[in-house]
Amino acid sequence: MINPQEEPVLSLDDVVEKLCCPDSYKHVYHRPLHDQPMPSIETLAYIMEKLRAVIFPGYYGLSEISPESMRYHIGANLDAVSRLLAEQIKRGFCFFCDGELGTCMECESRAAVLTQRFISTLPKVRELLSSDVLAAFEGDPAAKSPGETIFCYPSIIALTHYRIAHELYHLGVDLIPRIITEMAHSKTGIDIHPGAEIDESFFIDHGTGTVIGETCIIGKHVRIYQGVTLGAKSFPKDDAGKLIKGIARHPVVEDRVTIYSGATILGRITIGERSTIGGNVWLTQSVPPHSKIIQYKSEE
Repeated sequence: MINPQEEPVLSLDDVVEKLCCPDSYKHVYHRPLHDQPMPSIETLAYIMEKLRAVIFPGYYGLSEISPESMRYHIGANLDAVSRLLAEQIKRGFCFFCDGELGTCMECESRAAVLTQRFISTLPKVRELLSSDVLAAFEGDPAAKSPGETIFCYPSIIALTHYRIAHELYHLGVDLIPRIITEMAHSKTGIDIHPGAEIDESFFIDHGTGTVIGETCIIGKHVRIYQGVTLGAKSFPKDDAGKLIKGIARHPVVEDRVTIYSGATILGRITIGERSTIGGNVWLTQSVPPHSKIIQYKSEE
């Protein structure tokens, strides 16, 4: 191991020279084909605040909202979201653009269309999040009201980001869905890939350390606890040794399953409906409906 005190002290000019060497930055430098700006984390955070105010009126944004002012409140927020999100979606396209996607004008037009398609999914998104809120309230004896889960529970924060990102992901939006879910990941410790399929009434109790992979399928009324991993068992490679992307490699969790803290479930296996998976269980095989899987206890 090199002692830092033995490292040579470089002049500022030498440091600049080394950092400007192409070999130094070839893996960490990004320059879009058309010199378009990167997506803005700050703008996407602002968009999420506006969407929260639309989905949970009175809880976020203006707190003094009446049924009479609801139309103005929602309309104004969605107008801002429409304008800002279209620009961010276009920047997401430009991030990966290699010239095959068409001209910048075509990307701008496509971004505008996808933004409107996304806006049209918001009634469905609210319906799903409403079911998640009720699942959290009904499933946690410590919760005094559904509103408490909206304000305080990391599960609802993470699911709000996930359900919004999931709709954008299915519309074919580049990069933006991952940024949105990673915002929630950094804030809550809950890592949900936007490609996962999660049905209604989903509750993550406590939540820290939860991981839900890209090709997971989760049914209705599923409850999991902190530290649960729904991950991949292996990563197949092609003949060139590169990972094969997009294949189904994460678990299927059927309706009304409960998975307790620290459980690790890997691979494209199925957890049958109404099963219970105990804490700290390591599982790589499918289990039938109504199963109860706990740690094996050896006899002393």
